[in-house]
Amino acid sequence: MTEPYDPQKEGAQMSFKDRMAYGDYLSLERILNAQEPLSDAHDEMLFIIQHQTSELWMKLAIHELRSAIAAIRGDQLQPAFKMLTRVARIFEQLNNAWDVLRTMTPSEYSHFRDALGQSSGFQSYQYRAIEFLAGNRNLAMLNPHSHRPEVLAGLEDILSAPSLYDEALLLLHRNGFDIGEEAERSEWRSARSENPKVVEAWKAIYADEEKYWTLYELAEKLVDFEDYFRRWRFNHVTTVERVIGLKRGTGGTGGVSYLRRMLDVVLFPELWNVRTVL
Repeated sequence: MTEPYDPQKEGAQMSFKDRMAYGDYLSLERILNAQEPLSDAHDEMLFIIQHQTSELWMKLAIHELRSAIAAIRGDQLQPAFKMLTRVARIFEQLNNAWDVLRTMTPSEYSHFRDALGQSSGFQSYQYRAIEFLAGNRNLAMLNPHSHRPEVLAGLEDILSAPSLYDEALLLLHRNGFDIGEEAERSEWRSARSENPKVVEAWKAIYADEEKYWTLYELAEKLVDFEDYFRRWRFNHVTTVERVIGLKRGTGGTGGVSYLRRMLDVVLFPELWNVRTVL
């Protein structure tokens, strides 16, 4: 009979008294005790973990987006590309998570839906931070966070500086492209409108990618990020429609109708519209 493998014989550390172990480093006690279902429904645990893990991935996306913005501002594009690729993959991961939530049926959801009160995913301040960092600056979406001064201050801080797309456009300007009034902007809170000059700038880059390879690659990294971001929103719609149908959302939105409206939001409009003029 083969003796069971003992990793200690090869030097593996097996005693962690007065040492930092895996669970200590990751603060697993806090994480694994953060699920507090408010009902006896079996599927509420799934619902909570789905949203908690999504928030963790969004925290990483925010970390990467902030760093990518700083890198573009400093003309450090290769590190920015790596960060933007990671953000796209984060949203791929978030997309896959919907597959787990879709195993819950409408009747199973109804067993604990009332326990949610008026809480709703559209109140996620991290999701709002991602949109603001990317460039979708809808000031009306600050209102759900007005009761949290520290959250509101964090979102306002994001709004006070150029977004990811703003920094990409300023980079075009530094490289000699005419981006019109975008080059003179100093107020970043309000939403920007699509700019024909920006479309022409991206058109020139796509028309001669070898000459403008770095800017061309940036454009594709941005499109890749938004592609995965849009898929995540679409999968959100179909998951909610599958689980709650056309009922109103717990937070008072129209539910599916609200989420469908969000599908029309475009983060980098000129990069999508340039494809029609090439």
